[in-house]
Amino acid sequence: MSLAEKILSAHADRRKVSPGEFVSVRVDLVLANDITAPIAIREFRKIGVKKVFDPKRIVMVPDHFTPNKDIASAEQAKMMREFCYEQGVIHFEIGQMGIEHVLLPEQGLVLPGDVVIGADSHTCTYGALGAFATGMGSTDIAAAMATGYIWMKVPPTIKLVYHGSLGKWVGGKDLILYTIGKIGVDGALYSSMEFTGGAIDSLSMDGRFTMANMAIEAGAKAGIFRVDNKTQLYIKSRAERSYRVYEPDNDAEYTRIIDYDVSDIEPQVALPHSPANAKSISQLGDIEIDQALIGSCTNGRLEDLRLAAHILRGRKVHSRVRCIVIPGSQQVYLDALTAGLIEIFIRAGVAVSTPTCGPCLGGHMGVLASGERCVSTTNRNFVGRMGSPQSEVYLANPAVAAASAIAGKIISPDEL
Repeated sequence: MSLAEKILSAHADRRKVSPGEFVSVRVDLVLANDITAPIAIREFRKIGVKKVFDPKRIVMVPDHFTPNKDIASAEQAKMMREFCYEQGVIHFEIGQMGIEHVLLPEQGLVLPGDVVIGADSHTCTYGALGAFATGMGSTDIAAAMATGYIWMKVPPTIKLVYHGSLGKWVGGKDLILYTIGKIGVDGALYSSMEFTGGAIDSLSMDGRFTMANMAIEAGAKAGIFRVDNKTQLYIKSRAERSYRVYEPDNDAEYTRIIDYDVSDIEPQVALPHSPANAKSISQLGDIEIDQALIGSCTNGRLEDLRLAAHILRGRKVHSRVRCIVIPGSQQVYLDALTAGLIEIFIRAGVAVSTPTCGPCLGGHMGVLASGERCVSTTNRNFVGRMGSPQSEVYLANPAVAAASAIAGKIISPDEL
């Protein structure tokens, strides 16, 4: 069995599962946010049970429209808050909170071998920790909150092997954009993407979170990494419960095995309006921008902010550009503050926001007007994703976003 199949078989109390089988799977953690939780709560009420299956295994995070941007978002957050108080559910308030997919690993709530479901498509982020994590609809979340189980089809697994050494300014964001550019937004449809190879071994945890996060942009059910020393080191100070590490079998069956030599990969930029429209930065012409956004559940971790600060130190954001940095959690914000990164950003002319999903989904704190272009470290650049349907979003890594903010157009950091 593949890594995903090993985890699912254990949680289905089965010796073996195979792709295409329908199984009832025990869940370790259930997640919802301020957009999806209210729907799940209303459906939970209809089921007729009084209490969730285990309040310690349910997490609700207000992050998409928080701090509340209007009355409607305030009502959404209020409904979630009151349900959490009633049920004794773990939740995070302003001042303690962060973007859900940054916050949960940081808090040690997701561990290797877990099955995690969330009412958010980027729940697949936790595959970086060797967990099977996937997004589901709010009605599925309601059922899981009541029973502690989900009903699902076992996905087939695609094994992606990355050989070679990463070049300068190339990281997890570039690897996943390059991959999606090759296989397309449906290239891993309802599959588990198993990321392996020497280049993956050398990749940082933050880089792995970025890759797992965007597995959904290839249509995947999950994106998953084997647990190694880096993973163990990451969770060592965070884990407060036991966990189990699973390994794929040597004779595991994969629907496809794809090999990539990463040695010659440049920083990648996904042009509008698809993450699959990825090109090497040297292939771009002059693309002027109005905004640069560094943050989100994809690239809002400390390593991302360090990279951006390295570029911005001693420089100024172009007079025509709005540059926004959004730390992924309060802990990331505090660590960036302690490291002097926030001062670098502000001296460079950057606006630093409290943790929020905000502009990524066109919510607030950086919505685009008609005709505006943004280079962004977020995960999606569909039509109207960050505001006006007449705006354009270009996806890139934090170094490219920071360099572009200085130049006023999309460039490689090497051009500064």
